[in-house]
Amino acid sequence: MMRETAIDVVRKLQNAGFEAYFAGGCVRDQLMGQKPKDYDVATNALPNQVRKVFQGSLGVGAHFGVMLVKQDGYTIEIATFRTDGKYKNGRRPESVTFATMEKDAQRRDFTINGMFYDPLAEKLFDYVGGKDDISSKVIQCIGDPEERFNEDHLRLLRAIRFATRLRFSLQKGTFDAIQNAAPCISCISPERIRDELDRIWSDPNRLRGFDLLVKSGLMAEILPEILELQGCEQPPQWHPEGDVFVHTRMMLALLEPTASLPLVLSVLFHDIAKPATQTFDEADGRIRFNGHDQVGAEMTEGILRRLRYSNEVIQATCKSVANHMKFKDVRKMRKSKLKRFMATKDFTNELELHRIDCLCSNGLLDNYTYLQEQLITSKEAPIIPPRLVTGSDLIALGWSPGPLIGKMLTEIQTQQLEGNLTTKEDGLAWAKKLYPIGKST
Repeated sequence: MMRETAIDVVRKLQNAGFEAYFAGGCVRDQLMGQKPKDYDVATNALPNQVRKVFQGSLGVGAHFGVMLVKQDGYTIEIATFRTDGKYKNGRRPESVTFATMEKDAQRRDFTINGMFYDPLAEKLFDYVGGKDDISSKVIQCIGDPEERFNEDHLRLLRAIRFATRLRFSLQKGTFDAIQNAAPCISCISPERIRDELDRIWSDPNRLRGFDLLVKSGLMAEILPEILELQGCEQPPQWHPEGDVFVHTRMMLALLEPTASLPLVLSVLFHDIAKPATQTFDEADGRIRFNGHDQVGAEMTEGILRRLRYSNEVIQATCKSVANHMKFKDVRKMRKSKLKRFMATKDFTNELELHRIDCLCSNGLLDNYTYLQEQLITSKEAPIIPPRLVTGSDLIALGWSPGPLIGKMLTEIQTQQLEGNLTTKEDGLAWAKKLYPIGKST
């Protein structure tokens, strides 16, 4: 339906006497046999002329020739053919000049994104060799790569993202230019960097993106903490795979294609504090990383706040990092502690982090199997059942509201989870025995 709406937009512009074609990514995706996520239209109609054809269209960037048309529940971006003036701040041109389709193609970033398509005449317009580069599976800048990246530094990350998503290689001149311009990425806002990284981390081919970020020099500028993992040795008896960097990279490779963003981030950062906490025990010669889980959670929070992540993503990721060492003790935990551990919102991600952490180190999945068995058992009844006793129950029996009520409820629930209390009467009797009414109220 979105495609039909976009075709109708093109039709209306052409019927009004203007050139109008699909442009950019939707043309690329169509040639690759993929379904476009959205459709952009390019035209020689000026913004005020677009507004006359589409009453109520919005000029979100009218001075750049960009209008938004809302139709049939979809939003179609319409841009006037243009050339760009000098760029400022490595992101936006200071001015634009409305031009022809041929010149508009030359100002775009990569050849695969520089094509136009007439859906009515079913005709492709390719002035930059984009179709050939799709056939060759290569990402290549239009014109001079150095100039393209100096114009808009975000293109550095976009190139990596397209190479990741499309499984394309980066043309040598383009990749060389990325390496040369990598320090410029620091001029881009953290939010923009984060959004591009998230598209890489969310792609099933994320390991390729990780490697390209490292080789291009962009990782050193954006996440230098990751590179500090290189050469950080680990105890060979527990980590025969190699240093922390190798371990982290292997874990990325084992993630499911649909892994959530917090899970991917927890893989990236679960051992981020190992270089800072690494010690060598002189007594037995062992390498230790005491407290790297808690220090790592603090470092992770700092990194994610630097990139302007939401509190929800930060909390979920940091919790996984902080908890990842607790899994070695799950079979020693009291029932109540284990159940509370398993009942948390992010436990599924934490358990998956533990699984691939083990697979990429000692290979022992005993604790993972044990927890899976506990989860199967819990399907018959909730891990945390409804409380036997509420605060209102205790107040009704004579206890005064206050901190003691909360303490009592927690202790009653603990006994319930341990299997020692099974009814409300049991819970109330236990509370009376432990805290006689009037003694501490």
